[in-house]
Amino acid sequence: MSELELGRTLLLYAWAFGLAGIEIEIEGGYGWAERLPTWFRSRGAVGRVYGAAMGRRPLTGYHVYAFTIPLLLLHLPYVAGVAWTLAGELRTLATFFALAVVWDYLWFVLNPAYTVRRFERGKVWWFEVPWIWRFPLDYYAGVALSLGLAGLSAWAAGEAEPLRRHLWMLAGLAVLVGLTVLAAPLYHRWYRHMRRAGADDRPATATFPPPAPEETWAGGMPDLHPLAGSIDDERRTR
Repeated sequence: MSELELGRTLLLYAWAFGLAGIEIEIEGGYGWAERLPTWFRSRGAVGRVYGAAMGRRPLTGYHVYAFTIPLLLLHLPYVAGVAWTLAGELRTLATFFALAVVWDYLWFVLNPAYTVRRFERGKVWWFEVPWIWRFPLDYYAGVALSLGLAGLSAWAAGEAEPLRRHLWMLAGLAVLVGLTVLAAPLYHRWYRHMRRAGADDRPATATFPPPAPEETWAGGMPDLHPLAGSIDDERRTR
């Protein structure tokens, strides 16, 4: 593995670690945006197609942004001087699916509500799919798709180098994830330390509510009033 590829792998791992950490801070122990003020869709054409591709998980507004932003950021080199090629695009997509698997698994590894010990079949409602050994089928599918795209990248480039580099990246990520599993208890200890009794400074912080809290959903069953000019408004004025 070259120094450039090593640096790329370390950066991707740090990115996955950071994304997992952000989501733990936002969601706590309730994954897949279960208790966030976002929308859920499992009905309709888009909801059904997404559910079929994602193991019957609902599409949420939270995940639209959570998935789209990293995918866009991986394309930054193409607007910063790197020439776009089909081979390059395929490897970019391969990198995204590898990142997604690592990022998702680190959420469980680092999350005190789960940890590696509690990450198993029947304890994750959004992974009601077949499991092989210790992982849901989705992880194997994500890695397989990543490898397939890297293979197509090598085919488009006319050489095996893109696939070779991708394999080294996956190996490096696997080693880093393994080290994270070993060190995860330190993170759990820090997580609890930051939330110990009397440590939170919100009571000492001068906060005030938003100017129009009724315009958003703060939890519970959504019961938002229709927007001006909506179909419901038009029906009532007839």
